[in-house]
Amino acid sequence: MNPPVTRLFALVLVLFALLVAFTSRWTVFEAEALRDNDNNRRGLLAEQLIKRGIIRADNGDLLAGSRPLPQERFARRYPAGPLFAHTVGCTSIDRGRSGIEDYYNDALTGRRTDAIGALDSLLGPAKIGDDLRTTLSTRSQQVATDALRGRPERAAVVAMELDSGAVKVMAAKPSFDPNAGECGANSNLATQGRFAPGSTMKVVTAAAALDSGRYQPGSQVSGENGKIISGAPLNNFEGADFGPIDLTTALTNSVNTVWAEVAVELGQGTMADYMDAFGFYEDPPMDYPDQQMIPSGVKKQRPRLVRPTSDQVDIGRVAIGQGDLEATPLQMASVAQTIGNGGVRMEPRLVAKVLDPDGRTIDEPLPEEAERVMSRDSARQLGDMMRDVVNEGTGTAAALEGVEVAGKTGTAEVNLQGLNNAWFIGFSDRFAVAVVIERVQGGTGGTLAAPIAKQVLESLGE
Repeated sequence: MNPPVTRLFALVLVLFALLVAFTSRWTVFEAEALRDNDNNRRGLLAEQLIKRGIIRADNGDLLAGSRPLPQERFARRYPAGPLFAHTVGCTSIDRGRSGIEDYYNDALTGRRTDAIGALDSLLGPAKIGDDLRTTLSTRSQQVATDALRGRPERAAVVAMELDSGAVKVMAAKPSFDPNAGECGANSNLATQGRFAPGSTMKVVTAAAALDSGRYQPGSQVSGENGKIISGAPLNNFEGADFGPIDLTTALTNSVNTVWAEVAVELGQGTMADYMDAFGFYEDPPMDYPDQQMIPSGVKKQRPRLVRPTSDQVDIGRVAIGQGDLEATPLQMASVAQTIGNGGVRMEPRLVAKVLDPDGRTIDEPLPEEAERVMSRDSARQLGDMMRDVVNEGTGTAAALEGVEVAGKTGTAEVNLQGLNNAWFIGFSDRFAVAVVIERVQGGTGGTLAAPIAKQVLESLGE
């Protein structure tokens, strides 16, 4: 063969291979990344030709639907307005997508990834998407939102089923109006707001203490005020001074020095293991956009979190919700859910069913176990201790008639001018809840957050 012709043929082959490689990169291998790129609006414009699937609450209430526009296009409408704005999210040509609208965009636009879906795509793009039935409760979301609306501060409420992790309430203030094109105008404090958890963290410390076998509910520890922890004196709330008391009494009365000493005795490694098991230091495993969730943990080097085993971490103060520890409401609701579920942490879930346009169920995700955090017996003991908190301790405002409620209050001091983060976490026989109100003047978790938790648990039980 003529050498110049051979070289020319080889060059053509190389150029052809490069052409195939580069076109395949965008059309096959990186097609999804290109489609989901926030700067790419072509996909959003093309999706206006698709009637997106309907999103409904657990009782069938319409949370998101479509309205027709000229030229066979569609726009989104949100009958609930700001009520579910953070959770359902929205889709906008200007601002992109958020919430469930973003996470389940493939289903809502009828895009399938299975073999049948691939065959359908050859026949042309879908004109109507699949519907979603969420786990969300309209009634309880309204109760939580009304309770937060009555306060001037930023705040959030999360509630979920104990045995399944199904999220029933995810309310955050401030919200936004998705009908006004304000898609994601405010971050979701329920999943992105990190707050010092205060004494609610003591239940994580108690879980580590009981499950490690080192302590029992009746174990005696000194509740002396001003005890030296990590080289510095630590005080109890309002300077209360206790002698040797058992762990149940220490949780009921939220005695700082007891739980700080317990954590120091357990050691940083044990505390780190249980924090990891409860889900700290990782995004929650929920069907919600990753960019709208953040992990909880000790925040020493912003924005990075520092592991509990670091020399920078004062584990005694972290154990009582201080020491630069920050947690999201979703994280603390998951802590309560785990204890109430016999020590098993479930993956939080927002969508119960995916249905095709004819109403047939095409996907019904089963509850997923994230991790067994503690033994059933340890969880039972801790639950009994938390019931004492509600029955006779700092959380009496969360008590319900005819239903046993277990809980823990938290009052995290923000500054020396009397501003606190007011917390309550707890659970009934079926549901777990977390409430936080940010930077309240002089308020406590027992007086401000616990009554809201009571209202939400009561509405869920009706």
